[in-house]
Amino acid sequence: MSTPTTATADFRRFQYAQDAPRLRDLDGLDAYAYREASKQRGTFTGELVAGWTPLYLNEFHGISTDGTVHPEIFDLGAPVPGEEAPVREMVAAANHLLDVVTPEERERLVHAVDAVEWQTWANPEFMQFDTGLRLENVDAPVREAVYALINASLSSEGERLVRLMMRINGFLGDVVGLPGILNELSYNVSLYGAPNPVTPWGWQLYGHHCAINVFVVNGRMSVGPMFLGAEPNEIDEGVHAGEGAFEDRIATAYSVMAQLNEEQLKQVVTYQQMVDPAMPEGRVHPGDERHLAGAFQDNRVIPNEGAVVSTLPEAAQRGILELLEQANTILPAGPLAARMREIEAHLDETYFSWIGGHQPGDVFYFRIQSPVVIAELDHHCGVFLDYDVPQRFHIHTVLRTPNGNDYGRAWLRQWQAEHPAERPETPETA
Repeated sequence: MSTPTTATADFRRFQYAQDAPRLRDLDGLDAYAYREASKQRGTFTGELVAGWTPLYLNEFHGISTDGTVHPEIFDLGAPVPGEEAPVREMVAAANHLLDVVTPEERERLVHAVDAVEWQTWANPEFMQFDTGLRLENVDAPVREAVYALINASLSSEGERLVRLMMRINGFLGDVVGLPGILNELSYNVSLYGAPNPVTPWGWQLYGHHCAINVFVVNGRMSVGPMFLGAEPNEIDEGVHAGEGAFEDRIATAYSVMAQLNEEQLKQVVTYQQMVDPAMPEGRVHPGDERHLAGAFQDNRVIPNEGAVVSTLPEAAQRGILELLEQANTILPAGPLAARMREIEAHLDETYFSWIGGHQPGDVFYFRIQSPVVIAELDHHCGVFLDYDVPQRFHIHTVLRTPNGNDYGRAWLRQWQAEHPAERPETPETA
C-alpha cells in the first residue's frame, strides 16, 4: 500500500469499522438487491426515492428564476466555423455500439430523442431507475464501445474526469468492502434518437457520482444536466494512486473570494455556515444538501442570489469565468468556445453566491447562475465514510442549462418546429 497523499489522508480517519452496521447491512448485495432495499419507506434512501420518483414524469419546461422559462434565448443556428461538435466521430462510435449489442440489448439501449427516460438520471449509489444498459451486465466489447463513444464525444479532460469518477467509485467500493454496490461499472448508458451528422440525437451515462447527458444537432452540442462528484476526491493507493479531481476548481474558488472586499463579501456570502440557523426550512436537503439543481430538479424555480458578477473586481470576474470554463471543460474545444461565448454574453445577468467559509481549507458551496448556465459545487457529509459535517474530500458538482436547454431540449423543439414532418427517430425508424 502506498502512503496516502496529503490531499486525501484525512478520509482514512473516517472509515467505518468493517463490522459496522452501515456496511455489513449491505454486505453481499448487488445493485438490484440494493435497489429493492433502498425503496423501503421509513429509511433514508426510501424517503429520497419516494420524493424523487414522481418528478421525472412532469412535463419538461426547464429551470427558471421565477417560474417563467425563456427558451428563445437559445438560437439553433449553424455553428460558428471552428466551433463544430465532433459529430461524425460521435456517429461512428454510436453506430459501432449499436453493431456490438444484441437485439435485446439494443431494445433496452435505444429511446426516442425526446423520450422521458432522459429525465431518469440520478447520481446516488442506489439505482433508482434501470434505464438503458448497465455496464456491469454487458460483455467487454459493449463496454469498450461505450468508452469509445465517451472518447469521441468529449474533450480529453472530459474523458479523464468521467473515467476518473468511475474509478474512484470502484476505489470507494474496495475501501468499504461493497464492490457489488460501488464499482467501476455501476453505470447505465442509453442512446436517444438515431445517430446522424445533422438531425438530433444524444446519449446518457449515469450512476454514482457521475451523470452526463450529451445532445447534438446540426453541428451544435450541449452537455447537461451533468453531475460529477467523488468521495474521496483522490485515489491514494494502487495503480491509480495520486489521481484526483476538483482541486483546480477549489483553488480557483478560494482565489475569487480573496479578491472581494468586505462589502462585496456581504453580498456574495448568503450564509456563513454550511448548515446555518438563518436558512429557511428545507434549504439543506437530506440527499442534495445545498445543491438546488440536482437530479429530478428539471423544472425547479431557483431565484438569483448573491452579487452580479459584472459588479465585482475584474480579477474576481476572470476567476468566475475560469470556474465556468472548468465546469464545462468536458466539452470539446469547439463547443467549449461556443459555450463560453454564450456565457460571457450574459455576464451582466450572472450571479455569484457562496455558503460557508472562504479561507483555504474551509468547506463551502457556491453557485454561479445566469439565464444560460447554473454551476454548483458543494462539500458534502459522509455517505460511505463516517462523518456528519461536510469534508473537503467529498465533493459534488452540478452543471445545468436553465431556460429549457437541459438535454438540448430548447434546440430540439426548435428543430422539430422547423421540421414538422419528421417524427422523433430511433435507429429502427431512421
